[in-house]
Amino acid sequence: MRIAIYLYGLTGGGATRRTLALAAGFAEQGLEVDLLLVAAEGPLANSCPEDIRPRVLELPRAKFFFRTRRRQLMGAVPGLIRYLQSERPDVLLSAANHAHLSALWAAKLAKGKVPVVLRVSNHLTESHRRSQENIRLRIARWCYGWADAAIGVSEGISQDLRRHIKSLGDRVVTVNNPTFTPEIETLANIPVPEDCAWIFDQGRPVVLGAGRLTPQKDFPTLIKAFARLRQQLPALLVILGEGKQRRSLVQLSKQLGIAEDVVFPGFMHNPYAWMASADLFVLSSAWEGSPGVLIEAMACGCPIVSTRCPSGPEEILANGRYGALVPVGDEEALAEAMLSTLTSPPQADLLKQRAREYSLPAAVAGYLKVFSQFAK
Repeated sequence: MRIAIYLYGLTGGGATRRTLALAAGFAEQGLEVDLLLVAAEGPLANSCPEDIRPRVLELPRAKFFFRTRRRQLMGAVPGLIRYLQSERPDVLLSAANHAHLSALWAAKLAKGKVPVVLRVSNHLTESHRRSQENIRLRIARWCYGWADAAIGVSEGISQDLRRHIKSLGDRVVTVNNPTFTPEIETLANIPVPEDCAWIFDQGRPVVLGAGRLTPQKDFPTLIKAFARLRQQLPALLVILGEGKQRRSLVQLSKQLGIAEDVVFPGFMHNPYAWMASADLFVLSSAWEGSPGVLIEAMACGCPIVSTRCPSGPEEILANGRYGALVPVGDEEALAEAMLSTLTSPPQADLLKQRAREYSLPAAVAGYLKVFSQFAK
């Protein structure tokens, strides 16, 4: 069986890491795998498995018009059509929400009846709340029904998808993300970069956050909650990642008088070393799909506090068994949960055992079960 996996590029986000893990898992099962990209650049450009064939789809020459990711994805449709018509893969897996519309249009226009499977990794309701996003949600409701199957990365995502795209019906299935790999435990034992080692030599608890610095992750609430925690406990806050909110987040920490206690190291290729060294990991997101960082932190034995955002945290943390859950945007509740967890952390072995339930073999088996119905 030949699988074509389609996404924008090899960015540093969790969806890309999960996609590369799946690609490697498919290849290990003897499947041919083509990785179709719109942009070859990105922090994970050198992380593509050796036996995976990456292909960069050609964009139209009017590059001045195709500056944004959304326009580039639509501009890649002709190249994707040519690929589908010439290569005829058994399945086209659209690996991230941003790629779905262009994948569906290309498959429809190619007229070759290549089955399309959508990997839905984000909550449609929450990610389309703004007025212009509502228009995109209407388009999604129209086009997603063309898919031959859709895989939700959490049960909450699948339920949300069935609610919006009723025509998909029983073609929606849930397969957990392939987040845990033995490599995480190996990388967790590597020290943090030498120029950052001072962070863990202060004798103070280190609170860690990680993700794109965008509104979805709601880092302002984390910083405000940390300011409350800081009044009761001498701690440090480290936020890994890059994004358009970096400047405003730095400014917020200054306004709250905690700038010396908040560190922004940027994107890190090995976040697991930080998770293994931190005293607490906090997810402050307004919405998610199935936040792999929670599983990664547990795999490193790091205690967790998370918002009860749609969807994923409640499932991953088993309704609070493996980490405290607080309302979205509630800085006071978040601060209280942070203090409580730092004071009385759970056993690391319990967290690691939970993380192993989100394994790559289990995810690959789930995807192959979906793909098998399209085997030629």
